[in-house]
Amino acid sequence: MLDIRWIRENPDILAKALMKRGQSQASAESTVSDLIQKDEDRRAHLGELQVKQERRNAASKEIGNAMRAGDSARAEELQAEVRGIKEFIQNGEARERELDKALNDALAVIPNIPLDDVPVGKDEHDNVKVREWGTELITERQPRMGNKPKEHFEIGEALGLMDFERAAKLSGSRFTVVRGKLARLERALGQFMLDLHTNEHGYEEVQPPLLVKDEAMFGTGQLPKFKEDLFATGISVPLRERLLNAMIAGTVSVSDIERLLGFQVDKRTFNEILDFELTQQPDRREFYLIPTAEVPLTNLVREEILDAKTLPRRMTALTPCFRSEAGSAGRDTRGMLRQHQFNKVELVSITDAETADAEHERMTGCAEEVLKRLGLPFRTMLLCTGDMGFGSRKTYDIEVWLPGQNAYREISSCSVCGDFQARRMEARYRPEGEKQTRFVHTLNGSGVAVGRALIAVIENYQNEDGSVTIPEVLRPYMGGMEKIERA
Repeated sequence: MLDIRWIRENPDILAKALMKRGQSQASAESTVSDLIQKDEDRRAHLGELQVKQERRNAASKEIGNAMRAGDSARAEELQAEVRGIKEFIQNGEARERELDKALNDALAVIPNIPLDDVPVGKDEHDNVKVREWGTELITERQPRMGNKPKEHFEIGEALGLMDFERAAKLSGSRFTVVRGKLARLERALGQFMLDLHTNEHGYEEVQPPLLVKDEAMFGTGQLPKFKEDLFATGISVPLRERLLNAMIAGTVSVSDIERLLGFQVDKRTFNEILDFELTQQPDRREFYLIPTAEVPLTNLVREEILDAKTLPRRMTALTPCFRSEAGSAGRDTRGMLRQHQFNKVELVSITDAETADAEHERMTGCAEEVLKRLGLPFRTMLLCTGDMGFGSRKTYDIEVWLPGQNAYREISSCSVCGDFQARRMEARYRPEGEKQTRFVHTLNGSGVAVGRALIAVIENYQNEDGSVTIPEVLRPYMGGMEKIERA
């Protein structure tokens, strides 16, 4: 979230940043104007409240003076004034909450400001290649793959170790059942990545919850803007709230409630049920399945003040991730490239403004090292303003070579977010020797997507006979196995 004080002082900079991200000039200027108007309305109201409060305090003193002077008429007049002010303040506090909410809701959907060195562009075609690695391996491996390298799902199905049909019976499209040696290979990939990041790159391994509250999703920017991309649990809001909302809306009757509960309801029974919902199940609410471990890892510092000496904090986690892929209908429907459920090793850093950019380069290098150790050709792309994420100031995408597609595909995305997420989480640090706190700077990156690494290994290490050679670095995790063949 951006600082409204900064927006107030730099409206033109924000408008230009929104235009870089794809908004028209009229839309960008309208957005900024709306924010400033909401801020002015709120500040004006707060000013009026303060004046009223000051007048109430003064009038209260005047009442005492009038009573001591025996001027009961003046005292009654002032008391009536105080009662009116008190009512205004009570109503004004409710209005203050409304104005706060309106401003915060508007700020919550404003994207981060791109750094100056981020290229301006519309989509992935305007991204800029920073470097590439392993291009010679593409040519070297071509002869053993045959004339036309196969895609991962062709190889996996032929080995009898990748099953999309049964996965669809269980869960629908965009799910996969991986079996046997391929399942072990995926597990080996995740273990290898964790060992590399914890033993050599200085990240602390964390096992976070997979279900999080909406506050956590808001903190890292998934809510409210990207709610349709998330999977929510069915634990929803308490029964009392659902029923009361339905009653207010006029969409539920007693008979509807009886059908919901499955038995006839009198007033006493109804109240007992609602009281049970409140007293025995107060924490029942909607939870979200994490789309990435970035969410729980970053939120570990929410609402905290960190000691500057503890920065940077580097964390990593291997977790399942869940995404609805709402905006990708018709894309990558074959195979396991774009799944509703997948495994990923995530990297998160919590640091300060002075070291954030260097930490971004370091994190990207850690993700690249995974692919180098696996012998997977890749290129690193600097994303343009129109292609980078909502909360990012600058993003590198690492794209791995997939011979079956004859294309590079994203396998990691490493972003520096500045204090954008920290403002949403109220995460701060106190610099050494200073009394004032500052917002931390946050970074996140894939280190890397395990499912996509499995795809890349299958395709890059495929042999013409349908077998898959296991990269040397993974063989200790595979019990010394060198090749996966059909049984």
